[in-house]
Amino acid sequence: MSDPLLILGAIICPMVGALLLALVPEENNRVRNPLAVLTAVITASFVVTLFVRVLNGAVPAVHVITLMRGLDIVFRVDPLAAAFSTLASVLWVFAALYSTGYMAHEHNRRRYFTFYILSLGATMGIAFSANLFTLYLCYEFLTIFTYPLVIHAGNAEAQAAGKRYIIYSFLGAGLILSAIVMTAGAVGTITFASGGILTVADGPAHYLQLIFLCFILGFGVKAAIMPLHAWLPAAMAAPTPVSALLHAVAVVKSGIFGILRAMYSVFGVETLGELSLGLFVVVIASITIVSASLIALRQDALKRRLAYSTISQLSYIILGAGLLSVAGATGGMLHMINHALLKITLFFCAGAIITVTGKKKISELNGVGVRMPLTMMAFTVGSIGMVGILPVNGFISKLYLLQGSLDAGMLAVIAVLVVSAILNALYFFPIVITAFFRQGAFERAKGPEAPLTMLVPVCVLAVICIVLGIKPDLTIPFVRSMVDFLMPLAM
Repeated sequence: MSDPLLILGAIICPMVGALLLALVPEENNRVRNPLAVLTAVITASFVVTLFVRVLNGAVPAVHVITLMRGLDIVFRVDPLAAAFSTLASVLWVFAALYSTGYMAHEHNRRRYFTFYILSLGATMGIAFSANLFTLYLCYEFLTIFTYPLVIHAGNAEAQAAGKRYIIYSFLGAGLILSAIVMTAGAVGTITFASGGILTVADGPAHYLQLIFLCFILGFGVKAAIMPLHAWLPAAMAAPTPVSALLHAVAVVKSGIFGILRAMYSVFGVETLGELSLGLFVVVIASITIVSASLIALRQDALKRRLAYSTISQLSYIILGAGLLSVAGATGGMLHMINHALLKITLFFCAGAIITVTGKKKISELNGVGVRMPLTMMAFTVGSIGMVGILPVNGFISKLYLLQGSLDAGMLAVIAVLVVSAILNALYFFPIVITAFFRQGAFERAKGPEAPLTMLVPVCVLAVICIVLGIKPDLTIPFVRSMVDFLMPLAM
């Protein structure tokens, strides 16, 4: 299959799949569930094929339409796009399978799966965007498609969460649009380029800094940079597979992806350094890392503790980018992959616990490890990875971040990373201790501890996290090639 067909197929396949899902009667799970998983699998197969071609040095692209001069919808798969799209599409397969078990006894399943798969198409569009205009369009579609998922429960809490989500998202989109207009006015193009398109010669320093601020704050809404994070903990009112979607795969990672595009494909390392913007990014990321971790310590609701962990961990990626060093960028890109795998594992475990026990608070989980040993073992793997301990994959990305901090001469960042690791241990390990070492009312049950469609993804993902921790060479070479592409002047 040709490159343009593969790119368009990865975007259109979810749209067609969602349309078919919308036509399936509400109670017909036998058709709906396989169709949702099959759509995700086909989409992932297109993306993985593109990933392999990028590994071989190709940069597939397709021009869709020119709406007017300067406004083109163009898709291109460079190394950053290949990494993000592959990560999202493959994890979506796990999420779709998990959803079939989680949603088995929920209401409005037709609406849920329709928008769940539509969101996959929007995420692929974001990943493949070759310019700011295409990215902006797909970014807005992702907001629209995920809104019904946030309010799925239909109660007052979900409605309030949805309102906050949509307000924050559209305010962020307004800032992004402003930055796009200013970028076009300054340099005359909005097409991404390796090494960036803006230079210090394209306008006064304060004007370029304003453009950057609009990009960071705009994309920072979905990336949950403090104080733009409030929508994310509120969105925990959504079903757990949606929480996993928001926190690990699509929404927050799209915000991170937008920030990386703005930093590397619009400004570039040289311009960021000359305008001292890297230091600005490091400061706001460091504040978010520590502040969110401190708040997580006080959360008794399991999903809210995971939510604040997400806010903290996402800023590791931003921090790595802001260091403007090869090792720092490598650590950030690795953490984009590792965090996605670890956090989706943790949220899937939380969903399994809620489904089987009905308990949502950590203080109610005494002895749950006896009732759900595989689930809690997977949760332990995720926790170890989040702290950054071998043999789980979170260790290697944090090691690169430490090296990047040394290379950039920012010793204070090392202190931030060490303090954060300690805080991570303080809010993750008590959950594990509560589950395995405290007596509770849970008793060992016969048969699977959760539906196999939920338990199998949890266990497989936990194993993958360990494998990538033991064999980091499975991800590091491609991540280094991605950094080489994004930071050509830093080589």
